[in-house]
Amino acid sequence: MRALVTGATGTIGERLVRALGPDTIVLSRSPERAKKQLGVEARAWDGQATVDVDGIDAIFHLAGEPVAEGRWNTEKKRRIRDSRVLGTRALVQSIAAAKSKPAVLVSASAVGFYGDRGDEVLTEASAGGDGFLSEVCREWESEAMAAESHGARAAQVRVGIVLAREGGAFAKMLPLFRSGLAGRLGSGKQWMPWIHVDDIVALFLHAAHADVHGALNGVAPDIVTNADFTKALAKAVNRPAFFAAPKLLLSLALGETADVVVASQRAIPKKTLASGFIYREPKLEHALASLLEDSSNKSEKNEKSAQSGPGPRQTKR
Repeated sequence: MRALVTGATGTIGERLVRALGPDTIVLSRSPERAKKQLGVEARAWDGQATVDVDGIDAIFHLAGEPVAEGRWNTEKKRRIRDSRVLGTRALVQSIAAAKSKPAVLVSASAVGFYGDRGDEVLTEASAGGDGFLSEVCREWESEAMAAESHGARAAQVRVGIVLAREGGAFAKMLPLFRSGLAGRLGSGKQWMPWIHVDDIVALFLHAAHADVHGALNGVAPDIVTNADFTKALAKAVNRPAFFAAPKLLLSLALGETADVVVASQRAIPKKTLASGFIYREPKLEHALASLLEDSSNKSEKNEKSAQSGPGPRQTKR
């Protein structure tokens, strides 16, 4: 499969490119940096221009302004929306113009589609919620589905909180938990849809190959509350987690972004499971153990490398 990937230098994107192989093409604002990082062909893309997709089998669209980094203001919100909505629109226009069209467009979306829904069980068939991020996700998915009117199947993966040791929320949480300075966020009662990074990458690939249309919830079936997640991670690193971050404190620190942090989405992967997807890490306890084991192995290798030094010097003769 010859694939085109946007957002390829991110946590999910980099792993996806490596899984797809050396024939992958990536679009990037910094193509030289992307080529050096990923070792594949990289083309310049400003996120809004149409591109040549002739001969491409599948497009994976992961690009988007980070949502949880920095406070939201008018300009930040514009970048969040435009990077998703206008970027997806440009890719669909590219599909429409192609003579040899891609068979499928797999676009990222987010569980933020559902808004803050308390204890309501949410499947892929549930309606969208209220708020800025929900509105962006609805527009984002609508633009992606337009690919079907041009002969390409369209699937959207509503990504939950991705657990990965090398980036994202988990990488930021782990040092705090290991130092015993972590705790629940807000009330802790909010549902926290998570997924192991290996599973979210596998799900993007599954969406490209399986006969699925529309949204798939990119979350693990073992959904937990923030309080439960906090206890599980604290237990996994053998540290207490007494501290708590009240919503008022989060709002002062993060502004409107705090609403996303404490939003409750009890999203279950009903359609994802029905499509035949098999999780590698369906249980939180095992997923955390896997990530921590990988992290420990990496630390041991770095320590041994540092102790061994650069090795003997070769003298010129």
